[in-house]
Amino acid sequence: MITAVVGASGATGKLLVAQLLEAGQKVKVIVRSSSLIPEQWESHERITVIRVNAITAISVDEMAAYLKDCQSIASCLGHNSNLKGIYGKPRRLVEETIRLFCEAAIRNAPEKPIRLVLMNTAGNSNRDLDERVSFRQKIVIGLFRLLLPPHRDNERAADYLRKKIGPNHPFVEWTVVRPDSLIDEKSVTTYSLHPSPTRSALFDPGYTSRSNVAHFMCRLLRNDAVWNKWKGKMPVLYNDNTTEAR
Repeated sequence: MITAVVGASGATGKLLVAQLLEAGQKVKVIVRSSSLIPEQWESHERITVIRVNAITAISVDEMAAYLKDCQSIASCLGHNSNLKGIYGKPRRLVEETIRLFCEAAIRNAPEKPIRLVLMNTAGNSNRDLDERVSFRQKIVIGLFRLLLPPHRDNERAADYLRKKIGPNHPFVEWTVVRPDSLIDEKSVTTYSLHPSPTRSALFDPGYTSRSNVAHFMCRLLRNDAVWNKWKGKMPVLYNDNTTEAR
């Protein structure tokens, strides 16, 4: 299996690539020309490094060529947590990239649907479900949506998969992974999965290690039973003992 990974130079993306390699997979990493990646990736026999000036500037035909021999796609894209990353362009980085991936996959018309896993956030509700959100949280999320382009971008990317691709597309299947407050841990630990948040992402957040996010995304891409359980859904991921302060 070959997996295309975008956002591979980020903290979670690097861990996902490591998980996929450990599982014996081949990986295509699509990174910006200026991105810093581990030196060993450039010569690794199971990694193909594709450098681009800007992923959103790639044409559908070009992306379709990159994805032609891929069976799965993983996005760990996010906006940098500085003023340029939050308010600079492209403001719809994640949504436009997910749209590009899907249009390219559709252009390729694979015999078996390609698997697409999007890393998102527990602060984004799955509007296919009746997820209970307090009035206070609705007000704050509304402000985030208005004032913070990255939050709106995460919502729009997930909504594109829910509404445009839907649960029964012939060429694209998807899962949106929603971690809560991200933390760094050296290794994979036990974690739990839920169809919806079990706590407030704003006022009673849990914790999710990047290692666990990478581990679950790798399982989704490789394990048919795990994939069939969560495809077309937006599972929320918490570390066990998540109430412990970190």
